[in-house]
Amino acid sequence: MTCVLYPGSFDPFHNGHRELVETASFLFEEVVVGAIRNPQKGEPLFGLEAREDMIRESLDHLDNVRVVSFSKLVVEVAKEVGADLIVKGLRALSDAESEMAQAQMNLAISGVHTIFIPSASASSFIASKYIRDIARFGGDVSSLVPTTVAKRLQEKYGRKK
Repeated sequence: MTCVLYPGSFDPFHNGHRELVETASFLFEEVVVGAIRNPQKGEPLFGLEAREDMIRESLDHLDNVRVVSFSKLVVEVAKEVGADLIVKGLRALSDAESEMAQAQMNLAISGVHTIFIPSASASSFIASKYIRDIARFGGDVSSLVPTTVAKRLQEKYGRKK
């Protein structure tokens, strides 16, 4: 049985993330989505527990996916959950350089390989930072995020989707 870990801050989880999990779910027996507290990204919009809930609700149609959260090295989590591989998405060629460096570092310190799944062109432009900015200023992000995330963003900012 092949298990993969898909780590990310997912703040918030969007349709590009969901697409990648759905693809990984088709390719592998088990997918563990790991929401991380990334101190390099500043103060998060949503806490880890809220992100976990939104991810679970967004992926409840997939029975081979589980969700965890963590504040430690990705490779430590990969070992804890029994992941054979780390899965990362690539939206554009510009993502490849930083993702490759992370993958090589993870391999060097743990022996865990990373595989890359390219996003479909329809979702390649979606990024959590854009979702946060648009929602913060009252814009409509409902076509870019799962329904549960749109609802949480509306509650957070007190505006209609």
